[in-house]
Amino acid sequence: MRPFTSAGTKTSLLRQAINISPRLPAPKTSITTRRLHLTTPTFKMSSKPDMEAATPHCISIPPSATGLWGTPSSSPSPLLPSTYPGPIIPSQPPQASSLLSRLLQSDMAHHHVFFNTDGFHNHIPHHLLALYGTSAPAEALQKAYDGNAGYQRPVLPEHKEVVSDLITDWKRDAKKYLGREVYYPDFLAFFKREMDAAAARTEKDGKELGYEEVVNEYLFSGTPEADNLLVRLYSGFLHPLIQLMYGLEWKQPAIVAEGLAQAAVHGDDIGVYLLGAEREAARVKSKSDAPEQMDRILDLLERGVRGNEKLAKAARMGDANKIRDGVLVRAKEEAIQLAAKVKLKATTEKELHERTAEMYDAAVFMASAAALVKRDQKKPPRFDFFLMHHVTSAPFFTTVNAQDWISFDTKVRLLEWKIRMDLVQYAARGAPELSLDAITSYQPKEKKKASGTPEGELMTGFSLQA
Repeated sequence: MRPFTSAGTKTSLLRQAINISPRLPAPKTSITTRRLHLTTPTFKMSSKPDMEAATPHCISIPPSATGLWGTPSSSPSPLLPSTYPGPIIPSQPPQASSLLSRLLQSDMAHHHVFFNTDGFHNHIPHHLLALYGTSAPAEALQKAYDGNAGYQRPVLPEHKEVVSDLITDWKRDAKKYLGREVYYPDFLAFFKREMDAAAARTEKDGKELGYEEVVNEYLFSGTPEADNLLVRLYSGFLHPLIQLMYGLEWKQPAIVAEGLAQAAVHGDDIGVYLLGAEREAARVKSKSDAPEQMDRILDLLERGVRGNEKLAKAARMGDANKIRDGVLVRAKEEAIQLAAKVKLKATTEKELHERTAEMYDAAVFMASAAALVKRDQKKPPRFDFFLMHHVTSAPFFTTVNAQDWISFDTKVRLLEWKIRMDLVQYAARGAPELSLDAITSYQPKEKKKASGTPEGELMTGFSLQA
């Protein structure tokens, strides 16, 4: 589950730095950033909203859609107990779902993907869907949008010639525009067009697969171009990955297109690590003395990262990006060698789900333990901003595992990359001590009474809708 996000939270909106390449010259059509005060749209809530079908151009989330809180059939897992009670949130009020769709549509139409030229991310889609996914009413959704829309940058102009280039020959021409935020509108237009074309092609066969075909081709096909975009998907502290997977969770082609376009304007510096680890893992696997099973993730964190002084001390405070400029400069080979040990032996869906659960558990433990290191006892613990992204992105991998159009090998690969990113981010944070005792002995100053039900323990701030 994703940790609850209150409507007033702005931390995740104010302190992001991503890996957009500064080395490329700015195009002639670049726009000077300015603080923009937009008139925030307040939509009239209709009790009987006219729901359109979700398309690459239209965001439409029906009341019956509840994302990861839905029924077991919407996110099947062999790890679910036989006594699983069913959906925690059976449905949402039509007023809330209608407003959510309109606000997300407004964000796509009016706001750029970054709210400044330092690459700080627009979190409106993540914020609204996290709120809605935890049963927020329409009023809370509107308040969240109002609080975050005013400082967003406006959409940038589309370059017709760029879209034409991408359509004509992606393999040849995309490299000219990748990693440059000014071309975000062009990548977005391109991926929407590709989804339309894919849906038209597959409709003839009675399948009507649009975004699924595009994601498989441009991200998961294993070509050099697809692998490059996949690297970019895992860049920027996993923001493009989170955006794409929100689209998969809620079955929204437009949000999937936003995720692909967002990946396209991120850097690919992390590729030397991710692809390098993959090559090294393949080399080790071919040897007769290759280990039969992958080590536990916590062992890789504690012994592999924290136990390796060069890795644990590679990042320094002065590094602008502590992965790119720290770990991958001062301990690149050590990081790759460790990441190569992440090689899942999963051959069944059950094994894949077990490793997914282990990844989620390790990410939560890593972030929680780090929050208790050298803290001021007079203040409540504060989670590390960067490690939290490795927690909030973790649940989406259950969504990936539930997609029958994603191959088993691709699901394994995506999970391996996530675990490798967890390792390198832990190193970049200075490998803080991971103490289970610190967690189990922690006593909050004020204890709030829980309702005694799973809903009461997991949900705070909003009453669940019947």
